[in-house]
Amino acid sequence: MSDKKDLMWRAYLVYIGFFIALIVVIVKTIMIQSEGSASLFTATKEKIPTRAVKKYPRRGEVLDRNYTPLITSVSFFDIHMDPTVVDQEVFDKEIGALCNGLNQVFPETSARDFENYIRKGRALKRRYITIKLKATNEQRHRLEELPIFNLGRNKGGLIDTDETILRKRPHGEILKRTLGYYQNNGNSKELRVGIEGAYNEVLAGEPGEEVEQRISSGWKKTGKMIREPIEGADLITSIDMEIQEVAHSELYRQLKNQGAKSGCVIVMDVKTGFVRAMANLQMASDGEYYELYNHAIGTKEVPGSTFKLASLMAALEDGKITLDDTVNAVGEYQFYDLKLTDSNPYGYGRITIRRAFELSSNVIARVINNAYRKEPQVFIDRLRTFGIGDTLGVAIQGEPRPTLPSPGTKNWSGISLPWMSIGYEVRQTPLQTLAFYNAVANNGALVRPQFVEHIRRGQRIVKSFKPVVLRPKICSDQTLHLMQECLKGVVKRGTGSALKSALFDIAGKTGTAVVQNEDGHYGEDGNKTYQASFVGYFPADEPLYSCIVVVAAPSKDIYGATVSGTVFSAIANKVYSNSLNYHKAINEEKKRVKEAPLIKDGNINDLLVVLKRLHLPYQMDAYSEWSRVRVSESHISIVPRKISSATVPSVTGLTAKDAVYLIERLGIHVYIRGSGKVVKQTIPAGSPVVAGGLMELILE
Repeated sequence: MSDKKDLMWRAYLVYIGFFIALIVVIVKTIMIQSEGSASLFTATKEKIPTRAVKKYPRRGEVLDRNYTPLITSVSFFDIHMDPTVVDQEVFDKEIGALCNGLNQVFPETSARDFENYIRKGRALKRRYITIKLKATNEQRHRLEELPIFNLGRNKGGLIDTDETILRKRPHGEILKRTLGYYQNNGNSKELRVGIEGAYNEVLAGEPGEEVEQRISSGWKKTGKMIREPIEGADLITSIDMEIQEVAHSELYRQLKNQGAKSGCVIVMDVKTGFVRAMANLQMASDGEYYELYNHAIGTKEVPGSTFKLASLMAALEDGKITLDDTVNAVGEYQFYDLKLTDSNPYGYGRITIRRAFELSSNVIARVINNAYRKEPQVFIDRLRTFGIGDTLGVAIQGEPRPTLPSPGTKNWSGISLPWMSIGYEVRQTPLQTLAFYNAVANNGALVRPQFVEHIRRGQRIVKSFKPVVLRPKICSDQTLHLMQECLKGVVKRGTGSALKSALFDIAGKTGTAVVQNEDGHYGEDGNKTYQASFVGYFPADEPLYSCIVVVAAPSKDIYGATVSGTVFSAIANKVYSNSLNYHKAINEEKKRVKEAPLIKDGNINDLLVVLKRLHLPYQMDAYSEWSRVRVSESHISIVPRKISSATVPSVTGLTAKDAVYLIERLGIHVYIRGSGKVVKQTIPAGSPVVAGGLMELILE
């Protein structure tokens, strides 16, 4: 009987034990669930610590007005591996093939070194070993196809979520200072340089938040987002890369030829004020020229003879002179104990004021001094009605306020009035000088120079910038017309006569000024530093563009016409020849030729329209949206061209327009070099499509 009771008690104890264990399991499960639903970032000793960090979005792109990339964002990825998650059988079988593949993607490390490194990490049970830092997106996708890694993160151990986004300038040194940058070192000091700095908030977007998890080697991203980031918008600038490349190359050529210290070029749309090109080059210690500083916006200097336009305009507006008044240009003009001389020391004899302007004679200093010496403030006030002395308020930081002395101030003296009239004692930037000349070309309307035309988010324009008129009319129409004729006369009969073009007229003014040396003095004869400039617009009668060229410290020549004017003329001629706005269509009927013409590959609909319009016989075996054209003597055949949306297509043989369309519709950015048809592409045909990548097309 007692044995039966003992057996019963043992059964009860086992039952009670199981019941207690069940209760413990249930309670523990509830506790774990309740902890999991609590705040994700409340760490305990038993939990893996986590934290929220900012996830910065991709910055917007900066494009020229024709959507050519000027600054783009390129993604790089830090590649890591967790070798402990790989099944032992798979690891032993595939580790050799994986390391051979890694060596092909990253040839700087041997397959043996990769294998030793991964095996050691697995033996030490490390869950986060580094394979490669800053791998490209293309390399990242190649890794996903390798043995072991193709099993995914949980079974293959590939960790490739650490993304670094770097800014790239496809055109190198061109526009470097105008495009600029934005820096914030975290100590409340911001650096806002150029377009990137001025429009940082637009380009930057809004950061999100993601979760990081602490592991033995530090913090790693989990891929869990608390708040998604908002990518930055794109800027469609006013820059025209075709004009920009001409301006940059012509300025560089002349600076090298002259051994000059620095130089700048600005080309601006007359009606709108949108800047089409801005080049700034400065000699570095190695003797080469780089974009080290934006002299066009930030450097103010005496303008020299280009200021004579404002001086005569003021005297005409105030009724002090007429252009037909005569003066005796003797070549040397005394003011107190100082004298001014003309470039022709023998003078020009008795000439009209109009002719004095065309020859850039300093007799104009005597004309202005005689007209305003009893009321110099009237002259200053008149200049201010032209906008001279005011800043332009451009979006790019660094524009200084012009220096314009006034009577009664410490900088005013008995020679201030005549010296100001020919561009001394006044100081302004090249952009401020150009804005005034642009107003003359624009029938008196002074507009603000601008660098951005549109803001784009995705493919939608969210904001467009309209021209900003600072002064609707700087002077009367009569005065304006007279000064426009004077500027034409400078190029036709005066100091700028070497700039004449057989195809169109140029209007402008030469300028040669003595500037201070680095020691702050002007130096004696033979040791003076000069600044040569030319500013004007073209064509003279219906101007489209205004332009200024400034060259500082040329060593071979000093005159504005030969130093800066030649750069202006080269830019004007190349812009003219490349612009359809200047040329009338020619509808002359051409004679038929027996040989078949050169025909580029392209869209079948475009090809058929042209072939039928020109009545050219052709043979087409099968219809395809994109086609290749084969021409042999008088025979034209059209064959299909396969274009896949899953891989990068071959675009060799196509025009730039068709090639850019096919590549950019895949989300890949394109940089074009050369002209003609595509002969080479930097991403091979058949490669995986990587949105956001950059491809260069070589045309010949």
